[in-house]
This record gives sequence, C-alpha cells and structure tokens, in this order.
Amino acid sequence: MTREELAVDPLDAARLLLGAHLEADGVRVRIVEVEAYRGGDDPASHCYRGRTSRNDVMFGPAGHLYVYFVYGMHFCANVVAATDGVPGAVLLRAGEVLEGLPLAHERRPAARSDAELARGPARLCSVLGLDRKYNGIDLTSPDSPVRLFAGDHAGEVHSGPRVGVAVAMDVPWRFWIDSPAVSPYRKGGKRRATA
Repeated sequence: MTREELAVDPLDAARLLLGAHLEADGVRVRIVEVEAYRGGDDPASHCYRGRTSRNDVMFGPAGHLYVYFVYGMHFCANVVAATDGVPGAVLLRAGEVLEGLPLAHERRPAARSDAELARGPARLCSVLGLDRKYNGIDLTSPDSPVRLFAGDHAGEVHSGPRVGVAVAMDVPWRFWIDSPAVSPYRKGGKRRATA
C-alpha cells in the first residue's frame, strides 16, 4: 500500500484498509474491522485538543503506525491517514490470522478459536507483537519490520457506531466486512478518546 493511497480522509482510508494485510514479527493478518478518527473536529480523537508529543505521529505523513497504550495494560495500533499536517488515523480493530498461526496462538493462549486470536484492537496488537517501539514506523517502506499490503474483499462493507468511546459514540465510523473475527459491538463504555 502506498502513502498516496492513505493520504485521504480517514473515512476513505478506513474502507481502503478493509481486506488489507498487515505483517509484523512472524504473523500476517487480514484486516476485517476498523474505526476512523479525525483530528480537530472529532472529540473522540487523540488529536481533538491539538498536537502533543503523544499524538504527534497522527499529524502525518500518512502510512505511519500510531501505537498507544491504554488501560495501563494494552497496546492499540492505528494507520495514519489524511494529508501531512492534518491529523487523522484508522484504528485497527480486528483481523484474521493468515500466516504464523502457531506463533499467534502462542501469543494469545487464551483464545478458544482462530477467529478470537485478533478480535479486538489489543488482541490484534498482541498477536502481531506490536508495542510502543513501533510507534511512528513507516508501513509503506520496503525495509520496514511492519508492512501493510493492499488486499481486497468481496461483499458488503458494514458501518456502525464506534465501540467504547465516551463522546461522539453514535458516529457510524466503525467499518467491517463479514468475518467471524469482527469484535462484538458494545455501546458506550468508560474508555476515553481512541485514536
């Protein structure tokens, strides 16, 4: 996938990422669920209140990985979208493991099925071995240890409210394709801004 393809509105990038492949640390997944986050006009975004050292990656350029720590125990990963200087990202919510299944099970021993391995953003990061050391990495570079590849999907793209955000919760910026790996919808929650 190229930087130019991702340098679009996060809502468009979200749809583009469905069916794409993400490869890291011996595991490859097919992205089946995402959420779009804009910057200054999206109160659920980490960039809503402006640029900080934590959210700096979200201001571009597109095609970089924004990784953050949540609840003091989990990592979540986002693909930066929009044009350079304009904040936006797409949270990677769920994926199907395509390669590295034994390693994925080793990293997620509590998973009762292959579909549960990367169902949810924290589980997805765990399966891929993603943590803060990958924050800011260029997913479009051929030399990157974390690579994003174009994919495709057949069938309908569904949309609905984002999961677990405390503000802008009814905005239908969560997108998914039919897959047993899509996470269950739970309205509301204590979670603050997501990406």
